Amino acid sequence: MSKLSSSLKALIAAPYAKPNTLPASPQIRSVYEKLRQEASSKNVGVPAWLTFSTAATMTMNSPESLTELYKLATESSGDKKQAVQTAELMREVGLKCIGFNGVPRTINCLGAFRNSLPQEIISSLSTKPSRIPSEQNIQAIISRGQNLWNSIYAPFSTKLESKLADSHPDLPVHILNHEYGALFADPSHLPEGAKVGRVLTSIVAVACLRSQTGVGPQVTSHVFGLRKAYDDGSAKAEGESVVEGGEWLASDEGNMWLLKSVDSIVEALGEGKGSTFAPGMVKSKL
Repeated sequence: MSKLSSSLKALIAAPYAKPNTLPASPQIRSVYEKLRQEASSKNVGVPAWLTFSTAATMTMNSPESLTELYKLATESSGDKKQAVQTAELMREVGLKCIGFNGVPRTINCLGAFRNSLPQEIISSLSTKPSRIPSEQNIQAIISRGQNLWNSIYAPFSTKLESKLADSHPDLPVHILNHEYGALFADPSHLPEGAKVGRVLTSIVAVACLRSQTGVGPQVTSHVFGLRKAYDDGSAKAEGESVVEGGEWLASDEGNMWLLKSVDSIVEALGEGKGSTFAPGMVKSKL
């Protein structure tokens, strides 16, 4: 295999191209702590605030901050089982972020996140995949995707599929089957603590998209999707866990707190420069 020239390596690693993950900012711990306190005062449970904090941090590509978030979420209990379940939830949220942020940031963050965990937690994490498609489960995957799609976008779900197909005939095929079916909708078997569920999946979507910037229509769609989880009863469907504070988060007041909370994470990690998702490359003047 040919080697990369030193000049090419230097170009790839040029500081203005921002090639590295984002370090944890000095104030991110206090931001997470404030969100935890606010969530408690508003009767929003740990799974909800941990989910949107994880999703926003993943979007900002900051593995070090995920470690700080995990420590904050687990340090007071001293319960190993709870610590493992917290890590499983954060990993599952990180996986779902692929559908909004792409694969690279999830690879960056989940790999570094795992390596930062105590060995006793690492050794207790699930190693069995739950999304391998087969002849036996493919129809179930397709059905889960269609049901989740309809729940989020009804009464415009069919119209939206047609609009996407106008852009490319395989666009709705990929989105419904591979994103909604295989990724966003929880598979039937997940390790304890890893199930995200209908409500938290919408919270993942809102947090990722808000953190990206530039995708306001999609933020709006998934804010509605969060609300519809309670409107159509899917939040309380068989197999769904009650999300403490979820119904309030689906209200106007709750929606605003959720968005502003995500903004505070972006502000802290971006150090006032905004999202890292696509900030543009600015070369220093010679």
